[in-house]
Amino acid sequence: MTDTPTNGTPEAPLGRRTVLIAAGASAAALAVAAAAPVTPSPSADTAPAAAAVCTLTKEMTEGPYYLDGQFVRADVTEGKAGAPLKLVLTVVDDSTCAPMGNALVEIWHCDALGEYSGFVGNNGHSEPDDGTFLRGGVLTNTSGVANITTVYPGWYRGRCVHIHVKVHTGVTLTSDGSFTGGRELHTGQLFFSETVTTAMAKVSPYSANKVTRTTLAQDSVYDDGGASSGLLTLTALGSTTSAGYTGTLTLGVGTS
Repeated sequence: MTDTPTNGTPEAPLGRRTVLIAAGASAAALAVAAAAPVTPSPSADTAPAAAAVCTLTKEMTEGPYYLDGQFVRADVTEGKAGAPLKLVLTVVDDSTCAPMGNALVEIWHCDALGEYSGFVGNNGHSEPDDGTFLRGGVLTNTSGVANITTVYPGWYRGRCVHIHVKVHTGVTLTSDGSFTGGRELHTGQLFFSETVTTAMAKVSPYSANKVTRTTLAQDSVYDDGGASSGLLTLTALGSTTSAGYTGTLTLGVGTS
């Protein structure tokens, strides 16, 4: 299974539309060691402020595994095994870098064995498929912060470890816990330190995934642009790799 559109054309970054991602994280800070010391995770009240100077980055294709009508929820794990991942994503207006409240940040990604809900079996593993695990999103608070709990993604044929993300505004929440309408402002992907992923691949349940892993350097989408290309800043949640990480990034989106 490769993350390619159904017409067979390899997935690649789209150059016609751009978003801003607040700068400030150096390459050294992004390459977090797998056994890094415990650092308090950012919360909704202590989220990173939008930087005064921003860096342009390209949007990226949503890939073939997006499903409409997912739940609005802060925890998308549904009991899936894997190291905890606490995402702290801050959305800002590209023209002012001011935080954007009430924007829906939606994510979707594969599990430790490289399987997407709704498409289980494409990476060679048999497991229950409800079409919703590791999918969903939350509305940002008044500080523009979306806090989402998930697990560290696995990998599948042809792609490095990543998470897909969309930002919507003006959505309507529905009685079944999902959303409709609104305007999609951004489609992108989030990426992970190769140092951390290499360590993660050695622990259970990731070690059971025998599919050859594509690295960041080999990936057809990630362009080695660091934070400006969606590379998360990872902070260890404990003293072991299995304890998981907090992943932070500030996304600036165009509103015009």
